Amino acid sequence: MQPTSSRLNYAFITEDDLEDLYQLDQDPAVMKHLNGGKPTTMEEKKTIFLPRMAKYANKEKGWGLWKVNIKESGEFIGWILVRPMHFFNDETDTEWHNLELGWRFKQSSWGKGYATEAANALVEQIALMPEYTYISAIAVKENLGSIAVMEKLGMRFVKEYMHSDPLGDIPAVHYEREL
Repeated sequence: MQPTSSRLNYAFITEDDLEDLYQLDQDPAVMKHLNGGKPTTMEEKKTIFLPRMAKYANKEKGWGLWKVNIKESGEFIGWILVRPMHFFNDETDTEWHNLELGWRFKQSSWGKGYATEAANALVEQIALMPEYTYISAIAVKENLGSIAVMEKLGMRFVKEYMHSDPLGDIPAVHYEREL
């Protein structure tokens, strides 16, 4: 899988991208809807984030984090997540028909359509794989920016619920669309 789009480049994230991942999480505005605005420490990135990412990363299937850079400047602006929906809880889609998308972007890139462009690029690649029938995304209901991206991707509201995760349960909204 190799996503493409007009303004952005994509690469599969590995441990070599740790510094970019860490720097992205240092902006309290970026972290606001994830943990109340607390920057992630390098230790948390090394001991929690990277091992967690490694559990679902599978480049062949497109599962993992995809680094997003602006073509013109090469600047890293964020990432797109692709993994089986509910991967870390008991509701896992064991047949992996439903993929979860997620995103995290630098505040300087907000409002420019980059998250939607990047997510669309991944969705186009996912849609070519017949084993996947749905894409989904979750967010806290106050994260109107992420919900707007979900709607631009053609996703529709499914439910409001308590999302279960080993790192802590969160009240969330779930959006989904058929491929």
